[in-house]
Amino acid sequence: MNLSEVAMAAAITVSISGVSYAAFHTDTLTGTTLKVAQQVTCRTVDEAIVAYAAEHGGTPARIGQLRAYVKGDISAYRIVRGQATGPGCRPPA
Repeated sequence: MNLSEVAMAAAITVSISGVSYAAFHTDTLTGTTLKVAQQVTCRTVDEAIVAYAAEHGGTPARIGQLRAYVKGDISAYRIVRGQATGPGCRPPA
Protein backbone atom coordinates (compact mmCIF):
# COMPACT_ATOMS: atom_id res chain seq x y z
CA MET A 1 0.00 0.00 0.00
CA ASN A 2 1.40 3.40 -1.02
CA LEU A 3 1.47 6.44 1.21
CA SER A 4 -0.95 8.21 -1.17
CA GLU A 5 -3.46 5.35 -0.80
CA VAL A 6 -3.27 5.61 2.98
CA ALA A 7 -3.78 9.36 2.81
CA MET A 8 -6.78 8.92 0.51
CA ALA A 9 -8.32 6.29 2.80
CA ALA A 10 -7.82 8.58 5.80
CA ALA A 11 -9.42 11.51 3.97
CA ILE A 12 -12.46 9.41 3.05
CA THR A 13 -12.78 8.13 6.63
CA VAL A 14 -12.67 11.64 8.06
CA SER A 15 -15.19 12.84 5.49
CA ILE A 16 -17.62 10.05 6.31
CA SER A 17 -17.20 10.76 10.02
CA GLY A 18 -18.07 14.43 9.47
CA VAL A 19 -21.18 13.61 7.46
CA SER A 20 -22.27 11.09 10.08
CA TYR A 21 -21.82 13.65 12.86
CA ALA A 22 -23.88 16.19 10.94
CA ALA A 23 -26.61 13.63 10.27
CA PHE A 24 -26.94 12.57 13.92
CA HIS A 25 -26.49 16.00 15.57
CA THR A 26 -28.74 18.21 13.46
CA ASP A 27 -30.33 19.97 16.45
CA THR A 28 -26.97 21.18 17.70
CA LEU A 29 -25.84 22.36 14.28
CA THR A 30 -29.17 23.98 13.41
CA GLY A 31 -29.36 25.80 16.74
CA THR A 32 -25.90 27.28 16.27
CA THR A 33 -26.75 28.32 12.73
CA LEU A 34 -29.94 30.07 13.81
CA LYS A 35 -28.17 31.87 16.65
CA VAL A 36 -25.50 33.20 14.28
CA ALA A 37 -28.06 34.12 11.62
CA GLN A 38 -30.10 36.14 14.11
CA GLN A 39 -27.14 38.29 15.15
CA VAL A 40 -27.44 41.77 13.74
CA THR A 41 -24.42 43.86 12.78
CA CYS A 42 -24.01 47.57 12.25
CA ARG A 43 -23.82 46.92 8.52
CA THR A 44 -27.19 45.15 8.64
CA VAL A 45 -28.78 48.17 10.31
CA ASP A 46 -27.14 50.56 7.84
CA GLU A 47 -28.50 48.50 4.94
CA ALA A 48 -31.95 48.61 6.53
CA ILE A 49 -31.68 52.41 6.75
CA VAL A 50 -30.87 52.54 3.03
CA ALA A 51 -33.81 50.26 2.20
CA TYR A 52 -36.12 52.37 4.33
CA ALA A 53 -34.90 55.57 2.66
CA ALA A 54 -35.41 54.08 -0.80
CA GLU A 55 -38.97 53.09 0.01
CA HIS A 56 -40.05 56.15 2.02
CA GLY A 57 -37.94 58.94 0.52
CA GLY A 58 -36.24 59.85 3.81
CA THR A 59 -34.26 58.37 6.66
CA PRO A 60 -36.03 56.81 9.64
CA ALA A 61 -36.23 58.75 12.89
CA ARG A 62 -36.43 55.71 15.21
CA ILE A 63 -34.81 52.28 15.15
CA GLY A 64 -38.27 50.71 15.50
CA GLN A 65 -39.09 51.84 11.97
CA LEU A 66 -36.50 49.35 10.66
CA ARG A 67 -37.98 46.19 12.21
CA ALA A 68 -39.66 45.23 8.92
CA TYR A 69 -36.28 45.37 7.16
CA VAL A 70 -34.18 43.32 9.62
CA LYS A 71 -34.50 39.80 10.99
CA GLY A 72 -33.00 39.74 14.45
CA ASP A 73 -32.69 41.94 17.51
CA ILE A 74 -31.87 45.56 16.69
CA SER A 75 -32.61 46.96 20.15
CA ALA A 76 -28.89 47.65 20.83
CA TYR A 77 -28.76 50.17 17.96
CA ARG A 78 -29.90 53.76 17.52
CA ILE A 79 -30.10 56.13 14.58
CA VAL A 80 -27.98 59.27 14.85
CA ARG A 81 -27.87 61.70 11.92
CA GLY A 82 -29.17 59.03 9.56
CA GLN A 83 -26.56 56.41 10.52
CA ALA A 84 -26.65 53.39 12.77
CA THR A 85 -24.86 53.64 16.12
CA GLY A 86 -24.29 50.74 18.45
CA PRO A 87 -22.10 47.64 18.76
CA GLY A 88 -19.47 47.54 16.02
CA CYS A 89 -20.40 50.89 14.48
CA ARG A 90 -18.05 53.75 13.80
CA PRO A 91 -19.08 57.00 15.48
CA PRO A 92 -21.12 59.18 13.09
CA ALA A 93 -19.06 61.80 11.27
